[in-house]
Amino acid sequence: MDTEGTYGKRGTSADRVPRPAGPPPSAPPPPAHAPVAAGPSLAEWLRTPRPVREPGVWRYGHTPRPPEKPEGVPDRSLVAGVLISVLCGLLLWSLWRNGYIPYRLVPLKLFTPGDWWYAGTFGGPRTVEGADALTVYEAVLFGLLVYGCGRLGNWSEIFRRHVAGRGQPFLAVVTAVAAGVAQLLVWKDAVPVVRPVLVLVASVAGGEIYQSQAVVNVIYTLITLAVLWPFARLGNWRETAAERLRGRSGTAAPVPAAPAAPPDATTPEQWPELRAAGQTDAAETLAAEVRTGRMNDVDVARLRHAWTVGRTHADRVAALTEAVLRTGGAAALHPSGARDLPQRTARHDLLTGQVRIGSCADDPHNPYARRGSGVALEPALLGTSLLAVGPPGAGKSARLVRPVVESLALQALAGRAAVLAVGPAGGQLGPDDAYDVVVRIGDAASVHDFDLYGGTTDPDEAAGVLAEGLVGDVTNLDSRRAATVLAQLLGPYRAVHGHFPGVPALRELLDGDLSAIGTLRDALSAGGHHAMLRELETRARQKGGAGDPAPVLADRIALLDRPAFAPFFATGDGARPFSLRSLEHLPLRVRIDLPERAHAEASRLLARLVLAQFNAIAAARTDHSLFVCLVLDDATHTVTTETVRGVRRLRSVNAGAVLTLRTVDDVPEGLHTALLGAVGCCMAFSGVTTWDGKRFAEVWGKEWVETREVAQHAVFADQPFTRALHGLRKLVTGKAVTRDAVTVRRVERERWSASELAYSLPSGHAVLSLTTVDGEHAPPLLVELGR
Repeated sequence: MDTEGTYGKRGTSADRVPRPAGPPPSAPPPPAHAPVAAGPSLAEWLRTPRPVREPGVWRYGHTPRPPEKPEGVPDRSLVAGVLISVLCGLLLWSLWRNGYIPYRLVPLKLFTPGDWWYAGTFGGPRTVEGADALTVYEAVLFGLLVYGCGRLGNWSEIFRRHVAGRGQPFLAVVTAVAAGVAQLLVWKDAVPVVRPVLVLVASVAGGEIYQSQAVVNVIYTLITLAVLWPFARLGNWRETAAERLRGRSGTAAPVPAAPAAPPDATTPEQWPELRAAGQTDAAETLAAEVRTGRMNDVDVARLRHAWTVGRTHADRVAALTEAVLRTGGAAALHPSGARDLPQRTARHDLLTGQVRIGSCADDPHNPYARRGSGVALEPALLGTSLLAVGPPGAGKSARLVRPVVESLALQALAGRAAVLAVGPAGGQLGPDDAYDVVVRIGDAASVHDFDLYGGTTDPDEAAGVLAEGLVGDVTNLDSRRAATVLAQLLGPYRAVHGHFPGVPALRELLDGDLSAIGTLRDALSAGGHHAMLRELETRARQKGGAGDPAPVLADRIALLDRPAFAPFFATGDGARPFSLRSLEHLPLRVRIDLPERAHAEASRLLARLVLAQFNAIAAARTDHSLFVCLVLDDATHTVTTETVRGVRRLRSVNAGAVLTLRTVDDVPEGLHTALLGAVGCCMAFSGVTTWDGKRFAEVWGKEWVETREVAQHAVFADQPFTRALHGLRKLVTGKAVTRDAVTVRRVERERWSASELAYSLPSGHAVLSLTTVDGEHAPPLLVELGR
């Protein structure tokens, strides 16, 4: 296949490279679908902004939430304020018009001639000029009274909340009704508008102007329009009318298209990084592939990664450029030849490596800025490993494991990751076509077997990993002693046969079968393997001693020595085992199906072995450029002391693990704290028990919060009139008169309590805390999964 050296073996022997689960296609298939289902084109997908945000934020097209607004006035208080302000305004205006407000004309008399008024403080106008001045004065005071009542009663807020907030056509109808009422009040002279305007016009232009009926009509028209204008602005009458007219007239006449502007070389779909490096022809070829729809998001991510990896080597750059010019978006293909997965069930963004698993719920536990934002996982988070706990049916497999496996498989096609998915047969880890290697343990139709020894040739290393898988869960047995016993048998056997023993042969050796031991001893003597002969003799002397782990090892290996597993775990020349060591440098997609339904104990043993092998292989890698991740769906009884230490070391070697549990009690009690401390990301699904909730609450710790305590104290009146008012209020409301005493304090509280985790999580939700490999944290967030 044409990979241009992007995926070289780099030290891995040819027989360790597994063949794909199915035959590769003769030609690369075209992209199956757009980057986002029913979404934009590839060019628009590339141009969509992806701002750098906090850990776990879905960055694709992310828009920050507006700043939190202060708590508004309740509707009940708002309506009461409006009514009170209107009544107070009517009362004041009535008192003014009827002359009950003293000294009401003093400000006016200070700025007008004294002969316009009768003598005395309460004297009214004596001349026509004084009456006209009083008319204008009353109009100004009325306007000030309306403005003051509107500010005090918060009329604008009730308009925004209950009128403008409901949109059109309600807004236009309400403002039109209000405009009609205002016109009626104006022309009925209930509101001082017409007469003050006529007085002002006469004082400026002279009274003779009213001798022309046309001028009077113009003035009346202007008054009418001036009264309507504020209501038209508030109701957006102009925009509403224009939309109605466009709707009636149908589609507008087509506007001649402007000439197409030349493409901007700095936009992502024009591959500016290649242009900057002088690879203009390759950039033009890929830009044409994007424009014509012959590429998808996997192609973009794969070629960008290939360019990033190869730009430091001139020969790789030349080979990649030549391949791009020859095959376009099909250059630097994955070894399987696939350019996409058969199907996707989640939203992926391969430019950031994220997969969206849900969104933050609108809940007080979540920070205000995160509520409603998308929640995503990526290698920077999975590199610290993730532990998910929830009962069966909580959605761990469908809403967490499957999206994560899909994302890692897509990144494997882009050459940036390798994924090992382990789960029960018939699980929800995706179709066979989505993987390069599918190992079905216990299924005779499986193309690949499983290598119990992890592909190593070192007997001590093989014994250590195998011992961890066999007896790592036995609390009263040291796995190091078990590894010593296995090494005393594996080394001699390999020295004689050139390979490690199969399951039946290993079982015979662990049982101390005299015939098997004797045959091996004779072969060692004949071959001159004196060091290995001493190992075997040491094992023979220790056999049957106090604390000998061999019987336990034999019992455990007997779980794999069953007819259903007869074709598997072979080690001879005709064997076809798959070794996890292939994941060291190759972007493989591997799935291992465990026979959990028929052989539950054997499945747990194999899961422990896979976890131990993965930790050993990931730690031994010398090239950390490829992110390697193990996804173990149901890690019940697979976590041991050594594997916890191994998981803790994964983040430093660009690897990670995703482990799911039904309950934390599926892990030995002594490892609860160690396991929760080893992983950087924790996830509690709805339905966890209070015992599990307590452990998560301890992991997530406490935070400082501001509390408000309101205490009600009875009010005692000293004056008879006040006591009478209080008695009347109590008679009407049935409650004594009290006053509130508010105390604000800062206290330290648990972010999530055990009872909240056990009883307050809605179905389909989970609480997720995140940590990046750089040490950046995100607080535990309530996530609505699948959104």
